[in-house]
Amino acid sequence: MPDTVRPLRARLAAALLTAALAGLPIPAGADTALQGSATATAANALPPAPEIGGNVTSFTLANGLQVVVVPDARAPVVTHMVWYKVGSADEPKGKSGIAHYLEHLMFKGTRDNPAGAFSKKVSEIGGQENAFTSNDYTGYFQRVAKEHLPLMMRLEADRMANLQLVEATAKPELQVVLEERSQRTDNDPSAQLGEAMEATLYQASPYRIPVIGWRHEIEQLTYKDAMAFYDLWYTPNNAVLIVAGDVDPASVRKLAEETYGKVARRAEPGVRIRPTEPEALASRTVTLADERVNQPSLRMAWVVPSYRTAAKGEAEAIDLLAEVVGSGPTSRLYRELVIEKGLAASAGGYYQSTAWDDTKIMFYATPRDGVTLDQLKAAVDEVLAAVVRDGVNEAELNRAKRKIVANAIHAQDSQASLARIFGTALTTGSTVEDVRTWPAKVYAVTPDDVKKVATTYLRKDIATTAFLVSAPPTGKKPTARAQWPVAGPGSGAIR
Repeated sequence: MPDTVRPLRARLAAALLTAALAGLPIPAGADTALQGSATATAANALPPAPEIGGNVTSFTLANGLQVVVVPDARAPVVTHMVWYKVGSADEPKGKSGIAHYLEHLMFKGTRDNPAGAFSKKVSEIGGQENAFTSNDYTGYFQRVAKEHLPLMMRLEADRMANLQLVEATAKPELQVVLEERSQRTDNDPSAQLGEAMEATLYQASPYRIPVIGWRHEIEQLTYKDAMAFYDLWYTPNNAVLIVAGDVDPASVRKLAEETYGKVARRAEPGVRIRPTEPEALASRTVTLADERVNQPSLRMAWVVPSYRTAAKGEAEAIDLLAEVVGSGPTSRLYRELVIEKGLAASAGGYYQSTAWDDTKIMFYATPRDGVTLDQLKAAVDEVLAAVVRDGVNEAELNRAKRKIVANAIHAQDSQASLARIFGTALTTGSTVEDVRTWPAKVYAVTPDDVKKVATTYLRKDIATTAFLVSAPPTGKKPTARAQWPVAGPGSGAIR
């Protein structure tokens, strides 16, 4: 383990000890009041803010490729990742799914490495590989023994520059994508509700379109569409190379120059022209009824700023709001709905923080037997209203700070996880320094900051609520219905 990581883990241990102390009861009695107050203050104090990836270095090649090196000498392996700053939200209108389809087609070969050759070579050396597409980025990675890093760089640089597609190999892959959509979405009522909710939550943002694409548009995609998308976006000056593992920056720079440095920047990448999401003026409700549903559920979401679009300190406050209200068994939702009131079988929430545009905060719950979704929603509303009205206290806020920072520190124990943290950040508008200093910014958030974002964004009159309910067998394909209030803001939604 690098020396720079050991102090972070030591600080994490101290933070966890402090958190444990914070949960101890304070003795009652006037003679111990001052002593109890001092103990509580000391227990609530945060340790010095650690850094994330303190030994990470970054440089840029002449062709515009950004290279990030994450040294980790604990094992003789490397994680090699290429991230492109393009995702489903950058697709041409009517071509939904083209970013994901191209991800599949990137394995269909070049002149020097025909279809299947890349994956075969990775398999022959005992490596692992995969790829992924999101709203804002597309990534490709391999995990191999460190002596095979030059081979991975040559292969990935080759397909960055020389992808060749023909209908004979591309068209069958379209059926693979359609089958993937069938398995993951069309045959899953919960996933279908997720799609319907996104399309209702976002009014203009391309985040309202599923990453995999709408089925009827996927069916019309061609390899020419994919090549046009590739030519526009897959250029070194629109990419980030991350190498994590048993390497040093100097050797990675040399290899990168010898491989990726030869890839010409074809042109300036496409401009990310994203529609601005309008201000929400009404609450909206989506209900999906399906005979396959065994467990009803409830979701509530709001559009909020991301780390890229937020004002200074605002995203960190929203992160902590989601943590206090919805993360884990100590969260307010879980404690009140599951443990104390026994209304829910599960409850939680999250903030989708890393995004190029405004993003979402979501809370969810599933009812216990005998509890209706309306009863459950009323209980969720009460929890959220209390946060909006009263804010959060310093003790629970500090627990949330310790927890999310500890999770980030723990991620450094996995070279792939740390590489992914940097890849996600760098493709959604943040910098290496932003990642490195993130814990200090989290520690700087105050209870007033959290109350402010709760009051600003968790407004009941603009919430998007989704219900998943069971339905009697009909033999018909289920559909989701979205409805808006029949009166002004604050009147509630009609289902």
